[in-house]
Amino acid sequence: MPTLVSHPDEVKVISRRFGQGAAEIDKYLELDGYKAVQKAIAQGPDKMAAWIIDTMKASGLRGRGGAGFPTGMKWSFVPKQSEKPKYVLVNGDESEPGTCKDHVIFLHDPHAVIEGTMIAGLAIGSKMGFIYLRGEYRYLLKIVEKAVADAYAKGFLGKNIFGSGLDFDIVTQSGAGAYEVGEESALMESLEGKRGVPRIKPPFPAVVGLYGGPTVINNAETIASAPHILLMGGEEYAKIGSERNGGTRLFGISGHVERPGVYELPMGYNLKKAIYDVAGGIKDGKKLKAVVPGGSSCPVLLPEEIDVGLDFDQMAKAGTMLGSGGVVVLDETVSIVEFALRTIAFYQHESCGWCIPCREGTDWIKKTLTRVYNGGGSKKDVANVQYLAENMLGRTFCPLGDAAAMPTLGFVKKFRKEFEDYIEGHKAGTPIITVEQLVGAH
Repeated sequence: MPTLVSHPDEVKVISRRFGQGAAEIDKYLELDGYKAVQKAIAQGPDKMAAWIIDTMKASGLRGRGGAGFPTGMKWSFVPKQSEKPKYVLVNGDESEPGTCKDHVIFLHDPHAVIEGTMIAGLAIGSKMGFIYLRGEYRYLLKIVEKAVADAYAKGFLGKNIFGSGLDFDIVTQSGAGAYEVGEESALMESLEGKRGVPRIKPPFPAVVGLYGGPTVINNAETIASAPHILLMGGEEYAKIGSERNGGTRLFGISGHVERPGVYELPMGYNLKKAIYDVAGGIKDGKKLKAVVPGGSSCPVLLPEEIDVGLDFDQMAKAGTMLGSGGVVVLDETVSIVEFALRTIAFYQHESCGWCIPCREGTDWIKKTLTRVYNGGGSKKDVANVQYLAENMLGRTFCPLGDAAAMPTLGFVKKFRKEFEDYIEGHKAGTPIITVEQLVGAH
């Protein structure tokens, strides 16, 4: 189990119950649990949905899964009238390398996810929610299943919740280890018992989603934030963060730092300060080489580029993304050639193979970088890798192709000399894949 860390600069909103035994329902109730959903119900059936959505809009909460779309706005897109049932789907398929923040929520505060799911359901007029966990999180599934069972035992889930006359049920489900189902439409396909491949959009899930019904899909951290926002008020939550980026966020800082862990920091918090102050600086006094600011799909930042705020807008201006909040710190000992190969190998392995640019592009980049890494590359390979990545961008059904291409382009553009020096020095000796094998020469 991960060790909880802390720092004076943290603003504990979503993590305020961590380490206090809130996975047990009685302790959760003692710590203001299920008060937010009751506060929403107390608004009355005519005002409840609008009050929840307006509060969420005022909070400035943006999707914590990586896309950063305003949560209240997303909920408002669901049509009020629908012939088919509406659904709430919690995306707990946390599979982005470097990302580990949903993990601690499920471990320490699963009832916050349950309560947030109920709140989202009340906002859109849904009677059913699904909590979908990453396949490798089997031990967390047991914790969440127990929390759901305890909520049913208390009468908080099922028929007539809190005496409101409203019904709400929650079902838990785990994946089978596929990164691809972190994409919302592939997640719905998986939940319906089909192969986890993305759907063509439009239609979008808010109109035609799970089982063809209107569906809200949000990351687990986004959903778990909702109860806190309703209790403290949207405006107060928004004040914590930066402009257009309300509240706090859980950042998983890992790699070559003295104090790795998950920290809750205000949106807009300075990345350099997060590394050198919050996480204690570079391990063993070594020099910083690069930072992956939001999970492996985000373009890398150089040491001179990290004096920037951790929010969606400032990261975009810096030429990268906030992503899923996984800050990976690389010191001077890291080979970018090896790191780039490890990154593309992951995406090549996880590509569902449905669309050609992703299926073929990830494979060819991996083969080319493998040849370079094993000492058989040429300088033309660096240009070829860039060409392949550029031709993947924006040409796939889902963002996995972009997730593979963007970091690859960052590595090649910012560390081209390291690639060329590596090739010149034939660093690794005998190549596994020769030029002749790749081009089919006799």
